[in-house]
Amino acid sequence: MKLAILGGGGFRVPLVYQALLRDTGPARITEVALYDAHPARMDVIASVLASLSSTTAGEPAPVVTTHTDIRPALDGVDFVFAAIRVGGPAGRVTDERVAIRHGVLGQETTGAGGIAYGLRTIPIMRHIAETVAAQAPQAWLVNFTNPAGMITEALTPILGDQVIGICDSPLGLARRVARATGHRIEECRIDYAGLNHLGWLQGLTVGADDLLARFLADGAAIAGTEEGQVFGADWIRGLGAVPNEYLHYYYARREAVAEQRALRHVTRGEFLARQQSAFYEQAGGARHTAREAWESVLAERNATYMASARAGGEERHEEDLVSGGYEGVALALMRALAGAGDAELILNVRAGAQLALPADAVVEVPSRVTRGLVTPLPTSPLALHMSGLVQQVKAGGSG
Repeated sequence: MKLAILGGGGFRVPLVYQALLRDTGPARITEVALYDAHPARMDVIASVLASLSSTTAGEPAPVVTTHTDIRPALDGVDFVFAAIRVGGPAGRVTDERVAIRHGVLGQETTGAGGIAYGLRTIPIMRHIAETVAAQAPQAWLVNFTNPAGMITEALTPILGDQVIGICDSPLGLARRVARATGHRIEECRIDYAGLNHLGWLQGLTVGADDLLARFLADGAAIAGTEEGQVFGADWIRGLGAVPNEYLHYYYARREAVAEQRALRHVTRGEFLARQQSAFYEQAGGARHTAREAWESVLAERNATYMASARAGGEERHEEDLVSGGYEGVALALMRALAGAGDAELILNVRAGAQLALPADAVVEVPSRVTRGLVTPLPTSPLALHMSGLVQQVKAGGSG
């Protein structure tokens, strides 16, 4: 099978390739076509992929090709990953800084910053979707591009149910709660609902064993999770559910804005822009060490993710860093759609009626994936305060 990655010069592309290298199943990807409007960045990433493939034993590594024209990248493709950043890192910095300057939240996917990013991105992504529909109508488009829910919904009039948005935050949340109760996530039934970066874990069970109830009753277990560090045990218990970490920007909006406006504060966008600019410059001049440079920068990036929101800036749990984020969800989705085994994943799909939204609204809910089919699963009704927030954000366009 062939996979096209749009945004092939992106920093996280090697994570996807590593997941492909680990896949030894029958429905594996054998060809990866990278497409990017910035050939120098794409060439650096291609060097990292070449190094990764050279140290892998077993099945032949997927063949990698690079393209600055999208059309050959889409020839004969089975899956398309879209992970683009319209405006580049500088665009994200502007989104964040303009919002902060006006006293509102400056964040990539929520609030004014998220809406600005989405409005800038939708026209480009719609053009891409039209190109995919015309040239590769058989292909599934898997959207990584943020704001994932907003972008995915904008593409459904063109691609219908063949566009799916993915995010690793919900599965990571459920994994942490399962781990805190002594279980593996693969054993569990997950009840999660909301929008992208705005959802709640409302249930986690193994058979008749209510793991979420046990978790909420154990203050030490709550404190040992990222969510406990971000929100505190009392807040989580009061909700009776575990919120996605991005709800920090809604529940503690004033504190988040105040922190962002502090003179010493560097926004996440500024941090990543500087970090990645240095990486591409260094690796571009020393391709033989590109992989080592990438691994070093990745470790720093992971360690600092939402660090300011975590109480005391605690380091992230090792399992959260190695268990497979976006790339793990994407690989499981592709394999199931290709008929290599069913999967239950939390996806951004059209199922608005489950959350008292229009039926064609894209929401983030557990879904069963089988060969060529994605079926949203029933979820518990959201509490009124949750439903109200979901409807407000969806009405504003950033969900």
